[in-house]
Amino acid sequence: MTKPSNTRAITRATGVPWGEWVEYLDGLGGRGLGHAEIASRAAERIDTAGGNDGWWAQGVAVAYEQHIGRRAPGQQNDGTYQLAVSRTFGGTMDHAMDAWLELVRDMAAFGGVPADGVPTLTATAKWRYWRVGLADGTRVSMEIHEKAPGRAGMAVNHTRLASPEAAEVWRAAWKALLAQIPPSAAARP
Repeated sequence: MTKPSNTRAITRATGVPWGEWVEYLDGLGGRGLGHAEIASRAAERIDTAGGNDGWWAQGVAVAYEQHIGRRAPGQQNDGTYQLAVSRTFGGTMDHAMDAWLELVRDMAAFGGVPADGVPTLTATAKWRYWRVGLADGTRVSMEIHEKAPGRAGMAVNHTRLASPEAAEVWRAAWKALLAQIPPSAAARP
């Protein structure tokens, strides 16, 4: 069953109540369609003002797959799981990245799992990224964006996890690590 908060967001963004989405997709034989086809059919019915129609079509497809029992919350199309843990940092995107890098600078392993290679850093005008693979085949990224002037959103995303239980273990580990970062750039020398 879909998480209610997800269906409320879909209804708000698309203007189509969740019950109508289910009726529409069931009427198209959605239970027998693959993910890409469900998303394609959803996209035909979406016209959001924000220009994120494709993103919302994917959201409808995932929620529908959860609704019909094909996919569990957090489960990806390939059967693996992912999670995201976030927090707000009082400072710029660059200050937030500096705080993250200072925290993980000497870490060769995360949650007891060694890094598989050297982390990469990339930046765009709107985002800062830190990415690393782990020896267990999972991938981790820190994604930072500006939430408001002087406030950055930080999110650890961990993908390719084997189970929802593994996702919960890692969720706790990432929350604990993020909690070690000072809440603002003002706390930094």
